[in-house]
Amino acid sequence: MPDLRPRDIVLHMKEYHPPLSGRTGLRLDFNENTDTCSPRVLAALRSITGDQLTRYPERQPVEAEVAAHFGLAPSQVLLTNGVDEAIHLVCETYLEPTSEVLIIVPTFGMYEIYAAQTGALVKTVQADPENDFAFPLESVRNALSANTKLVCIASPNNPTGKTVSKQTVLALATENPHCAFLIDEAYFHFYGETLINEINVPNVFVVRTFSKAYGLAGLRIGVLCGPNPQMTYIRKVSSPYNVNEVALQCLSAALSDQAFINDYAAQIRQGRDALQSYLGQRNIRFWTSEANFVLLHLGDSRQDFIQAMRKRGILVRDRNSDPGCAGCVRITIGTSPQMTQLFAALDQLLPAPEVIAR
Repeated sequence: MPDLRPRDIVLHMKEYHPPLSGRTGLRLDFNENTDTCSPRVLAALRSITGDQLTRYPERQPVEAEVAAHFGLAPSQVLLTNGVDEAIHLVCETYLEPTSEVLIIVPTFGMYEIYAAQTGALVKTVQADPENDFAFPLESVRNALSANTKLVCIASPNNPTGKTVSKQTVLALATENPHCAFLIDEAYFHFYGETLINEINVPNVFVVRTFSKAYGLAGLRIGVLCGPNPQMTYIRKVSSPYNVNEVALQCLSAALSDQAFINDYAAQIRQGRDALQSYLGQRNIRFWTSEANFVLLHLGDSRQDFIQAMRKRGILVRDRNSDPGCAGCVRITIGTSPQMTQLFAALDQLLPAPEVIAR
């Protein structure tokens, strides 16, 4: 009798191993909220009773709150266990082993992993760092085929911070009605443009996370928004108890405190502008970002920089292995006091403006 073995797809698929261990210090490495969640969330946590935890979670009332917040019908909204599950559900709903999936790289690694789990062929299109990592529209058009069933687009994109216009996405979706377009707006609050009001387009889905501006990364909660009747099919694939009661209670509290979200996002946008100005003055190559992070190129000094920052109590993310990102480091933007700490460390490690001027 042969030994138990996984599917061939699982044997050969990539693994995603985020470097989560040893994260002591200022967390400018994972694009999380670097400060705290709303005080209303902490109050909601303290108010949860034992009786609430003995029941299976009821997702629908909070989905109705989220739908109202977005100006959508509740049937167009599905709460998920982080954006990761939303991506997984779309892949499981629409992909066959004969399907093709198109991903523009560099980008979030889980698109490829969840697509590959279905047996679909994952095709990548490279965004050119010499062209500002701009969305490669013509290359995407050329790569699309009758077998393409899913295109994943992050806007703003991680790790580049680049965006794709609504007009571009809608044109592609209209040209390819046989294909689902998954638009990941994880960093919406630091940019402002959204496709959520366009999800009546029959093949456009939008995902958002509550891990970034809302500061709920530890609770793992996201949302998938899409058109009817497509959301009916996706609900068939979803577990009815995929989001836990604690996350549901805290999300409701977080949504009620938009002033907190707006203040945090404003600090991040201000800090992002300050960091980009700082890097420009020191002639450090970087890519202008619309997210809560900045990607910069340090070349051969990349590893020394990362270690030197860690010694100063600041964590940053090595992006050297991402396609087109050799020698690159990504720095998450923090609050105003945290940025003061960051700039003090950078002053010790990067060339001063007057040195460049000579």
